[in-house]
Amino acid sequence: MFLKQGFLAVLGSSFGMFTAGGVFTVLIAVGLIPRFAGKMHVGRKVMVFEEAVIFGTLAGNFLSVFGNYGKLGEFVLERQIFGAGGTELIWRWIGLGIIIIYGLFAGVFVGCLALAIAEMLDTIPIFSRRIGFRHGLGIAVLAMALGKAAGSLIYFSQAVYLHGGL
Repeated sequence: MFLKQGFLAVLGSSFGMFTAGGVFTVLIAVGLIPRFAGKMHVGRKVMVFEEAVIFGTLAGNFLSVFGNYGKLGEFVLERQIFGAGGTELIWRWIGLGIIIIYGLFAGVFVGCLALAIAEMLDTIPIFSRRIGFRHGLGIAVLAMALGKAAGSLIYFSQAVYLHGGL
C-alpha cells in the first residue's frame, strides 16, 4: 500500500509540474508578461511580474489541492473575529470586495491573454506561406476545431470530470 501511495504521489507531482510548465510556456510564447511591463513602462521590473504570475499559479494550485487550508471564512465566522453581532455581515462585505477585486484582475488577465493569442495567430498565414503550406490550411484548422469539440463533448457527456476516466 505504501508503494502504491508513493507511486501515485510521484505521478501526481510530475503531472502537476508538466501542467505548470505548459501554463508558463503559453504565457511566454504569447509574450504576455513582457507586453504588460512594456505597456506600463516598467521594463526593468519584468521579473516582478513573472514572479507574481508564478506565485499566483502556485497559490491557486495549493488551494485547489489542499482546500481545507483555504477556508478563511469558516475560521472568521467560528471565532467571531469582528464581534458577536456583526461578524457575519462584515465578513459578507469583505468577501464581496474580495470577489470583485479577483474578478477584475482575472478578467483583465484573461482578456489580455485572449488578445495576445489572437495577435499571435496572425503569424499563422505568414508561417504557412514561408514553409510552402498553401493548400489545406482551412481543413487543418477545421480538423483541430472538430477534434476539440469532439473531446469536449466526450468529456462532458461521459462525466469524465467526476470520476477521471471513461
